[in-house]
Amino acid sequence: MDGVGSFGAGLAGAAFDPVSFIKQPTTILRVLSWVFSLVVFASIVNEGYVNLGSERLHCVFNKNPDACNYGVFCGLVGLLLCSFFFLLDVKFQQISSIKDRKKAVMLEVGVSGFWTFLWFVSFCFLANQWSRTAPEDLPLNQGADAARASIAFSFFSILTWAGLTVRAVQKYLLGTDMTLFTTDHLDGVAPVTPYPPTTTGGTIEPSDNYQSPPFTEGLEAPAPTYQVPIY
Repeated sequence: MDGVGSFGAGLAGAAFDPVSFIKQPTTILRVLSWVFSLVVFASIVNEGYVNLGSERLHCVFNKNPDACNYGVFCGLVGLLLCSFFFLLDVKFQQISSIKDRKKAVMLEVGVSGFWTFLWFVSFCFLANQWSRTAPEDLPLNQGADAARASIAFSFFSILTWAGLTVRAVQKYLLGTDMTLFTTDHLDGVAPVTPYPPTTTGGTIEPSDNYQSPPFTEGLEAPAPTYQVPIY
C-alpha cells in the first residue's frame, strides 16, 4: 500500500503531494471508474431511446424501459460516488482522528463492493436485453453503438470497482500501528507523566512523602514568664 501511517495514509497534517496522489493506483482506478460511468450514462441518455414512428420513445434494449433506467441509474450514481470518494482521498491525509479514518475506509469498502455487484447486474441485464432485441425494433441500426458501448463499459466498470474494493480492503487491513498510541490518546486525552522522584546524596527519596513546612518547630512552646526584679 502507498503511504505510511494509519490506514495507508501518512501523518495527519502532512503536505499534500499532487504528483504522488495522481500516481497512486487508487486514484487511477477512481478516474477510470468516473470515465466509464460517464460513458454508460451519456450513451443511454443520448442514444438509448428510439422513435418507432410515434411520439413515444422506446428503449433500445428490447423496448424495456427498466434496462435503460437501470443503466442510467448506475452511471449517474457512479459518477457521484467517484467524485465523492475522490474528494475524500484528497482530504484523507488531513483526518487526524484514527476512528474517523477507520469509518471512512469501512465506508469505501462497503460502497465499492456493493457498486461492483450493481455493475455486474447492469452488464448481465443489458447484455441479456440486447440479445433479445429484434432487428426490426432498430430501424437503420439506430442506437446500436450506444447499446454496445453501455454493455462494454459496464463490464469495464466491474473491473475498476473491483480493483477499488481490493485497494480499500488492503487499506483497512493495513490499519494502524497501535504501538504508537495508547487508549488515552485514542480518547483524546494525553497521558500524564508523574514527576520523577528526587535524589539526595545518591539515595532516591519517594515523591509521595510529606514534609512539614520549615520554621514550624517550636511554635507550640509556651511563652517564657516575666519576673519582676527585686530591688
